[in-house]
Amino acid sequence: MHKLLLSIGRLAGVVGVLVAALAGTVRLTGRYELVGFEVGTLLIAGVAAMVFACLCFLVVLTSRTAT
Repeated sequence: MHKLLLSIGRLAGVVGVLVAALAGTVRLTGRYELVGFEVGTLLIAGVAAMVFACLCFLVVLTSRTAT
């Protein structure tokens, strides 16, 4: 279970960073939309993925120290 949560956390973190960086880069070029989505929505999705990754890591860390 811990390995699965770590893998999911890593994947979600990497995807979140990439989506947020892409949204920021697109917005700096002056565009407001990318692939039919507003850039702000993509930024929020990237931040949400990073928060999810942090929660996965937190579950793993707290369960390791509790036993």
